[in-house]
Amino acid sequence: MPTASLNGFGLYFEDTDPKNEAGLPVVVFLHGAAGNAMSWWQQIPAFSQAHRCVTYDCRGFYRSPDTTGEGIAGFIADLEALVDHLGALRVSLVAQSMGGRAAIAFAVRHPERTAALVMANTWGAFSWPENWQLSSDLGAQSLGQIQAGMIRGLSRGFQDNNKELTFLFCQISGANRAPKPELAGAQPGGPSLAEVRQLKVPLLCITSEEDIVIPAPLVQNLAREVPGAECVTLSSVGHSIYYEAPSRFNELVLGFLAKHIGGGSVQR
Repeated sequence: MPTASLNGFGLYFEDTDPKNEAGLPVVVFLHGAAGNAMSWWQQIPAFSQAHRCVTYDCRGFYRSPDTTGEGIAGFIADLEALVDHLGALRVSLVAQSMGGRAAIAFAVRHPERTAALVMANTWGAFSWPENWQLSSDLGAQSLGQIQAGMIRGLSRGFQDNNKELTFLFCQISGANRAPKPELAGAQPGGPSLAEVRQLKVPLLCITSEEDIVIPAPLVQNLAREVPGAECVTLSSVGHSIYYEAPSRFNELVLGFLAKHIGGGSVQR
C-alpha cells in the first residue's frame, strides 16, 4: 500500500480504487487516537460497494511516523495534501474522535470540496471555550486517563461480552508508535465557533450515552450550532460506535451519504 510524501513526511494511506476506474464518490475515513487505518475493517467492505474508500494513518500513528515533529499542528494540512494527492475534487469525510479535528477544519475551509461530513464521537476540539468547560464539568477522560482495567474507547459491557473483538481492538491500537502526538487543547489552525455556525456542508453527528471520553452533550452541542445538522445518540455503546456497533454505524452513515451524495445503503 502506498506512502505519499506530503508536507515533509511519509503519510501511509489505502485506496480501494486508486485509479478511480469506477468513478465512485470518494469517502475519506479519519481514525481516532486509539486507532489507525486498520480500525475501519468493519466499514470498508460495506462502503466500498458504492464508494471509493480512503483510509490513512494520521501523522504520528503506526505507518506514518511524524518525522518533522509537527504533531497535531500538521493534521489539517495533511488532510488537505492527501485530498490533493488523490486528485479528488470533492470528498465526504467520516471522522471518529481525534479524526474530527482535521475533518471539521477541512469542511470549514473547503466547503466546495466537502460533499458531506460525519462526526462520530467528536465535536472537533476547536476553539470553543464553552464546550471545553462543559467537557471539564462532565468529567471527560482522555484515553490515557481511563481507569485501570478499562480498554481505551470501549464500553465496559462490550469488553465483558466480546473478548475476541476487544483483544483485536487492543492489537490495532498497540500498532501505533510511541510517542503519539499530544492531543491536549484546541486544534491548532482549527475553526472558530462563528465559522462552524456558517457551515453549509451536510453534517451528521453520532454520539453515545456511555462515551466517557467525549460525552454525548459535547457532540449534541455541535449539532445544535450547525443549521440543518442531524444528530443520533445511541445507548449502551461507548466511545467507539464504529467498532462496537458497526452494523448500526454503517447503516446510519451509508443512509446519510446516499441522501446527500448518492450511492447505495447497507446491503442486507
